[in-house]
Amino acid sequence: MNESHDLPRDAKPDKILSLRRLWPLSVLVAVPLLFFAFGLHEHVTLSALAAYNEDLKALCDLWWAPLGFFAAYVLIAAFSLPGAGIASIVGGYLFGRVLGTGYVVVAATVGATLLFLVAKSALGDLLRRRAGPAIERLEAGFQENALSYLLVLRLIPVFPFFIVNLVPAFLGVPLRTFAIGTLLGIVPGAFVYASLGAGLESAIGQGEEIALAGVLTVEVVTALVGLAVLALLPVLYKSFKARRGRGA
Repeated sequence: MNESHDLPRDAKPDKILSLRRLWPLSVLVAVPLLFFAFGLHEHVTLSALAAYNEDLKALCDLWWAPLGFFAAYVLIAAFSLPGAGIASIVGGYLFGRVLGTGYVVVAATVGATLLFLVAKSALGDLLRRRAGPAIERLEAGFQENALSYLLVLRLIPVFPFFIVNLVPAFLGVPLRTFAIGTLLGIVPGAFVYASLGAGLESAIGQGEEIALAGVLTVEVVTALVGLAVLALLPVLYKSFKARRGRGA
């Protein structure tokens, strides 16, 4: 007797890499390729900001300028396009350090969350099935202190922004934890870049050379490291408490 007849009529094989899973990933890969193919990356520079200074200021007077900037930054974050730092500077240049920081933080969080959701739904289950117990142990360790780890990774940009968006998705971090960690963690860096942009008008007007080299000064790096250490304090406290309990 053929055992296949015993299966439910609506049973279907588990197609992990189905079209529903693959098309969002295809878009995420195709957009950056087109971005480079059309040479758009050549315009994401501080030199371009100085060259298009008057045009940008004219656009800023339009009512939809904040919405346009917000949408552009969401796309940069979601598709991991180059120039997030330059865009943050432009935000400060056009809207000031306070509004510029606000637009950048919210837009970056929205874009990062979209990438997180796509990665989690498209590849999260696949990686967990393939990795087995190894990723389960890694998940347990990361999820226990997910918010602290995310804050540290956001405060100190050791890894690229898109990597920090993808890894939590693969490790099963809850959406709420990811969004909160991203929102809070990128505030200091966004404020630094927006503040730089807010002070560029005089430099551009005088034709001075603009470079990103002076952004991450010793003082700024020290402040970011200090914030990262504060974010790690809950993890260190839990570790100390656990060791003390085992010793007792």
